[in-house]
Amino acid sequence: IGKVGSVFTSSATQHGGQETTIISSHITLLHLGMVIVGLPYSETRQTTMEEITGGSPYGASTIAGDGSRMPSENELVMARFQGRHVAT
Repeated sequence: IGKVGSVFTSSATQHGGQETTIISSHITLLHLGMVIVGLPYSETRQTTMEEITGGSPYGASTIAGDGSRMPSENELVMARFQGRHVAT
């Protein structure tokens, strides 16, 4: 109870259920009494228009495609930001 919880996810496509997965996981974290930390808009890369990218205020994510696509630098930066946000 009172510990920080956060969710990172991936999906095969841009609209492949990343936000639904994160929100569904939040229910379990709340049930366990955790304080949820997402990816705040102070991390501005989630609104970039230069590339198709994962990430939303609910949490960092990546688009995996058929499994051969690795997270982009933009997605990695957002995941690190969220990780630091959890740790502080």
